[in-house]
Amino acid sequence: MTAIFQTGQPQEITDVLDNRDARVALQQQLLTRYPNETLIAIKLNIPGPIKNNQQIKQLFTAGMQRFYDQLKAQTRHFQTVTQWDKPTGNELFMTVELDPATVKQLAVKFEDHDHLGRLFDVDVLHAGRERALSRSDFDLPVRKCLICNREAKDCARSRRHSVAELQARISEIYTAEFASAGGH
Repeated sequence: MTAIFQTGQPQEITDVLDNRDARVALQQQLLTRYPNETLIAIKLNIPGPIKNNQQIKQLFTAGMQRFYDQLKAQTRHFQTVTQWDKPTGNELFMTVELDPATVKQLAVKFEDHDHLGRLFDVDVLHAGRERALSRSDFDLPVRKCLICNREAKDCARSRRHSVAELQARISEIYTAEFASAGGH
């Protein structure tokens, strides 16, 4: 198994919070600029201080290609408007000419059924709505934990799994995805 958390610039909680504020501000700008389209904001859920390096970016790129393929099956009318490659992680912001409910269902399918999608957080937003669409808005199943398959929010809240356990699981997913392709 490849240990993918050996390199990278460690992030403090303040870095993560500052990045979240920048993300929210950008999302508001994009919703204003594209009021008739659905906005998709995509990032990886990476525990611990290392949020980005060559291997993590490789996971992001491979997962994004799979998500693009799912989108292409639904519509040809989407565009990437901004992409971030920061020490706090890779993020991508895109607009699509599909209704938000369809996009949310596509996002949930990707997050729940693609082994790389399990690492992603795909937010679906549209103008005139205060927050991203949630699974509960559509009676969709809650997100499951990467390790034990309980509700992910419960495991996160109770810190049921250590950062090391979560990173080991992500490293296993990385190895399964890229080992046959020659590793790094």
